[in-house]
Amino acid sequence: MLLLDTHVWIWSLEGDARRIGRRARSLLTRAESRDAIRISPVTLFEVMALHTTGRLQLTCSPDEWIRHAMEFAPVRIAELSPAIAIAAGRISREVLADPIDRFLVATAHEMDATLLTADERILGYGARTRMIRTENAAG
Repeated sequence: MLLLDTHVWIWSLEGDARRIGRRARSLLTRAESRDAIRISPVTLFEVMALHTTGRLQLTCSPDEWIRHAMEFAPVRIAELSPAIAIAAGRISREVLADPIDRFLVATAHEMDATLLTADERILGYGARTRMIRTENAAG
């Protein structure tokens, strides 16, 4: 199972191949063939929040963009369970300041999924703790 960080999902949908490395593209292709690509519900929240604050420019309204992405992209929504919320709350703010990142890490852990990200903090957390498997989207 492959869980995509928000930026990786956006890059893959927008066709921004220059940001996604060869190894990551290979992982995406393999996971797609097995229907094993997931995004967290918090990713949908983050897309909306980034658009609302002007940090993400989309080609259409965010509602329409998400609806289109969900229709045509080979991803499914991961469950956001109480266990994930509790596990995310256990991760210290000093370790991962962004609560979205904590939810993604907890989701990957609970799903036993690999988290595909270019976020150095998450990659470092995965390497240090071995709590989750991470892959660098840029690599």
